[in-house]
Amino acid sequence: MAIEFRKELFADERDDNLNEIGKPTQRQDMMGHVTGRSPFYDDHLFDGLLHLRCVRSPHHHARIRSIDTSEAERMPGVKRIVLGKDVPNNLNTLLSLLDFGLDDEPLISTKKVAYKGEPVAAVIAETERQARDACAKVRVDWEVLPHVLDVEEAIKSGAPSVNETYPKNAFVYHGKYDHQKLRYGDVEAAFRTADHVVEGRYQMSPIEQAPTETCGAIAAPETNDRYVCYTSTQALFFSLGTASKLLNMPSSRLHFIGGTVGGGFGGKVDSLHEPLAILGTMLTGRPVKYMFDRVEEMQVGAPRGAERWYIKDGVMNDGRLVARQFRGYFDSGAYTRLSSYAIIKCVGHLPGPYTIPNVHADVYCVFTNRTPATAMRGFGITGVDFAIEAHMDKVAETVGMDPIELRILNAYRDGDMKAHRRLAKNTALIECCQVAAEKASWRINDTARRETSLTGGGGARGQIPNQTALDENGRVEGYAHQSYAAAGQPTDQAAPVRPAPVQPEPTQPAPQPAGVPSAPPSASTSPAPTPPAPAPAPAQPAPSQGASRAPLRFSSVSGLRRR
Repeated sequence: MAIEFRKELFADERDDNLNEIGKPTQRQDMMGHVTGRSPFYDDHLFDGLLHLRCVRSPHHHARIRSIDTSEAERMPGVKRIVLGKDVPNNLNTLLSLLDFGLDDEPLISTKKVAYKGEPVAAVIAETERQARDACAKVRVDWEVLPHVLDVEEAIKSGAPSVNETYPKNAFVYHGKYDHQKLRYGDVEAAFRTADHVVEGRYQMSPIEQAPTETCGAIAAPETNDRYVCYTSTQALFFSLGTASKLLNMPSSRLHFIGGTVGGGFGGKVDSLHEPLAILGTMLTGRPVKYMFDRVEEMQVGAPRGAERWYIKDGVMNDGRLVARQFRGYFDSGAYTRLSSYAIIKCVGHLPGPYTIPNVHADVYCVFTNRTPATAMRGFGITGVDFAIEAHMDKVAETVGMDPIELRILNAYRDGDMKAHRRLAKNTALIECCQVAAEKASWRINDTARRETSLTGGGGARGQIPNQTALDENGRVEGYAHQSYAAAGQPTDQAAPVRPAPVQPEPTQPAPQPAGVPSAPPSASTSPAPTPPAPAPAPAQPAPSQGASRAPLRFSSVSGLRRR
């Protein structure tokens, strides 16, 4: 079927030199992929390669009374047992490199596990089979603890404490609150004036990225007291910085080599394999490979986390939205990783592509006894977008309005003020709706067909509300603002120990590419507000389509814009 591009609708969006779509352009790495010659990290061959496997928790939540490795140490081929005490700096959070969040996750747990599959020891052996057999001989004395798997149950009083850095199971934002807030106007006052109040609950499950190439890395000694690491990471410098921190080693001693990634989709940024493989090399003096098998990839490979959303809308009989309230819960699993950042992205995206004069959001990053969550394809945005658009259909049904016409009526126009107090630019939802309706032979009325995102915005719609209802709900104490990485650390982890490097064995590595709830109480401290007026209806489109626009702009995939 021929593809039709309506480029005239986005003429001001970008230079018209991005014209690759529709052309038979060959990917630079295609020949390597189809001939089997693309070098993946696991294609690099080393003499004397050792294999590392982890001993993992069979429990969602348990205290470690003791670990007995004596029998495993006597197994054939075993070169070294690695415990948490062997990790020089055995506590980290991925975003500490950006000074965001407290260190909360050990590389190898020493006192307690908080999710099923969490590593408590690692075995390095001559073959993978020998490493697996020795893992089975490691004896761990467990004290099984109560666990919690539901986000709303996890933040109730009396719930088991999952993450000792955040003992109430909620990430702390800005050193002040146990959730991320968005306040714009006064939703409670607007609900009282609305003709209808529509509520909904939406649940998204975790999603595993399931790459064809499972996560892994191979480390080996180099000359000049350095270590080389071939890795499948999709964030090479992020992994380099993380390994440097965990190993308490200058990054100048680490030589990271990335390259072809056999599927990542966000699941190869957590940088767990590189530091452990390098540590194994430091402790044995030989190349060490650490790679998830398929079962591990599915069980302990970090997925996109689950999300739960409650949305409450105030809407007038003519379809205009006058208020939208969100309460969201991101399931971060046992540790923070990237979920706290996903919520920052998410709240900056609310209330979706619609002009609503009163918006309120409380979004929680919650710790549960599940596998820690991480990035995946637009994480922080796609889940809430599903909830928003499902809820728009529910609103349309309530007021008896066509769902596309409802979206066009409430869509951003250029010049409208967003809830996070930036003017809307380059808006195009109206045009997208019109083309989608046309292509689907979905009839919309003449008014909706004549609308345009270029006009009708600004003016009163571009003004910040005169009054915004604020509150101190979720206030916490004891967390210093803008000093996350330097704040106090849990005290039950092993003290950093710098391992004594082992001299490489005579056989040098020879890399040879083989080819590559109930809502928190509302306690407004503001004076009683006056009922807000609904957003002015957008003006009818001007007959001319040639309205002048701002100077050249473009939108990049990362969301940056030249203004």
